[in-house]
Amino acid sequence: MQDTPLTLVRDAIHNPAEPRHFMRLARPAHRVTASIAGVEVASSTRAIKLKEVARDVYDPVLYFPREDVDMGKLVRLDKSTHCPLKGDTEYFDAEVAGQRIAEVAWSYDRTLPIADAIKDYVAFDTRKVQIVEFTAGG
Repeated sequence: MQDTPLTLVRDAIHNPAEPRHFMRLARPAHRVTASIAGVEVASSTRAIKLKEVARDVYDPVLYFPREDVDMGKLVRLDKSTHCPLKGDTEYFDAEVAGQRIAEVAWSYDRTLPIADAIKDYVAFDTRKVQIVEFTAGG
């Protein structure tokens, strides 16, 4: 009998050490933007929407390719955290409209192999950043 990893949700990426910790990735079929203090800092038709379940069911997070983010408005911090499903993050403040906003974004710069799809993509804290998902024709 072959060892098959336990999966509780079809087409999800599971944490090998904890099958109840999983995520699904999808690409929105439209453009998404991120704005801080009224200044657009990201716009993409190649974003990835990540839905994750672990100790809780988390709100979906949009990840933008770095090429679609104005990285000149982000200031890398000396802070990192580790997710057992995705890997290691780096964090960013933003400098826009003459102000500095603390910890507005993060990026998985060292992903685990199962999370390589979001490597070097940037996500934003929706409590500090306005994310807009445009519909077809919008």
